[in-house]
Amino acid sequence: VFPSLAQAQASVANEVYQELGQPSVFLFCPTEYCSSLCSPSPSQSCYLQTIGQELLPGIGVIWTGPKVVSQELSAVLLEEVEAVLRRCPVIWDNLYANDYDCRRVFLGPYMGRAPGLMARLHGLLLNPNCELQANFIPIHTLGTWFRSELGSCAHPDRAGMEEVAALGDSQGAQDGSYSPQEALELALCDWVAEINQQALEPGR
Repeated sequence: VFPSLAQAQASVANEVYQELGQPSVFLFCPTEYCSSLCSPSPSQSCYLQTIGQELLPGIGVIWTGPKVVSQELSAVLLEEVEAVLRRCPVIWDNLYANDYDCRRVFLGPYMGRAPGLMARLHGLLLNPNCELQANFIPIHTLGTWFRSELGSCAHPDRAGMEEVAALGDSQGAQDGSYSPQEALELALCDWVAEINQQALEPGR
């Protein structure tokens, strides 16, 4: 019935979206959901071009970055994806995901995401570790990153400066930018306090 997989997917997604009354949050995960799955690249992918053209504008499109598990996200990459999809992507961030390898548990801070990304995102989903308690630092440091991004949105002259600002520097407290190291230290302090509080509860 359909000339391509992309047109079939877009048609079904559009019909479901309209049948549900065009909800404010409706997400579509494309078959090519990261750069490494695109042929030959996101901007030249016939599949993504069709999705961008055919999918109704109110539907959010999920994107994981350069790879399924992306160590870095840059504004340049998001510009390319935004152009081909004709909308800002919803980042499905697999930085902490370990469902594919349970021996891997990442307890570090949220990092590798360039300053000023918020303006280029329709949303951000964090795929957590499978171990519930191991997600305290990921979620806590994501919150710190988010607050710093809100500050960047309030000061647009600081947005998109990933080429100038080092992602791992320690100047966050001085200039309002995000510092993974400082975010980690804040998270650890709160996590220790949480653990101590739980230890005092009856039956612990």
